Amino acid sequence: MKDTGVGSVNHSERAHASLGASKASQWLACTPSIRLGEQYEETTSIFAKEGTFMHELSELYLSYELKQMTKAQLNKKLKQMKQNEFYSSEIEQAVQTYVDVVTEKMNEARALCKDPLILIEEKVDFSPWVPAAFGTGDVILIYGDRLEVIDLKGGKGVKVSAVENPQMRLYALGALNNFGVLYDIQNVLMTVVQPRLDNISTDEMQVDELLEWAEEVVKPKAELAFKGEGDFIAGDHCRFCKVKATCRARAEANTKLAVMDFQKPPLLTDDEVVEVLASIDELISWAKSVQEYAQIMAIQENKQWPGMKLVEGRGVRKYSDEELVVKTLTDAGYDSDVIYKKSVNTITTLEKELGKKTFNELIGTLLTKAPGKVKLVPEDDKRAEVKASPKADFK
Repeated sequence: MKDTGVGSVNHSERAHASLGASKASQWLACTPSIRLGEQYEETTSIFAKEGTFMHELSELYLSYELKQMTKAQLNKKLKQMKQNEFYSSEIEQAVQTYVDVVTEKMNEARALCKDPLILIEEKVDFSPWVPAAFGTGDVILIYGDRLEVIDLKGGKGVKVSAVENPQMRLYALGALNNFGVLYDIQNVLMTVVQPRLDNISTDEMQVDELLEWAEEVVKPKAELAFKGEGDFIAGDHCRFCKVKATCRARAEANTKLAVMDFQKPPLLTDDEVVEVLASIDELISWAKSVQEYAQIMAIQENKQWPGMKLVEGRGVRKYSDEELVVKTLTDAGYDSDVIYKKSVNTITTLEKELGKKTFNELIGTLLTKAPGKVKLVPEDDKRAEVKASPKADFK
């Protein structure tokens, strides 16, 4: 059995190709956007740093599972990592969930194959289809005629699906390129584990299907993207684009509502109302990104926007010394009922303090959940449809 890994990888210094797998949904849809964004400096958000820490912690545990370090070495390194600003019981629990999933899959591979290939933090090369491109697979398993790539997603904002996920497919292509000549791989599995959203998603396809997608879809798009050529296309993929605030194609796509002809007829048609409803979320997102860009330029670059100015917002009051506040009010004769607000901690706070499992075991049955506010969304939204109120039926 070949259990290998790269325990010394610095995740924050991972090499990223210009046409990286993580941005594949962007450059496959809008081929010139990556080159255009190169004029802007690369930045790292706090969420990305948190994700990096989660990967480092998971790699530590998996290295121990693969007997690449002793228990003493694990404890020593773990003690250091617990001092990190991003370490918390929530992060620990999320990472343990991911490690449990990977461990289960490794054991399955060992049960089905005498000598599986198990790799952690493996650099994969998919440059035969994407110029000068490579990436790093969190976990790669090859057993029997199967190749599986597993990716940890630490975010808790947007649920990530493995189904038709171009990033996962590119990692699989890279692994196939690296090891395809050594193994008779027929089936490819791609698994996303997003523990903080209780999301585990797997997609499966035949090697021939993957290679067909690579040749017919990826290769021509990648060649355009590498040259900075092609058409600018706005869409959901704009979310992480560096030029999303000032991109003209995105602006034109979002301002189309402003140029709708409202002259004839005097009232909007049903189709026009639906067009507004279907576009409003992206319109708001675009407007916010423009607003953030303008504010950053004004604050950091002292840019003067015509007709605009910087002002100080409303401050939030807080106590400079809570103990002195309590002493002062107590000395003045006020009861503790006036000084303190006695209440049970919030659900979020208790869940974080107790841990999700203990929280559910102890007081999970003592919770109620009010129904969410009904919202009108496009019909392709994945949430289940709810009926209108009886009054609406009566009308």
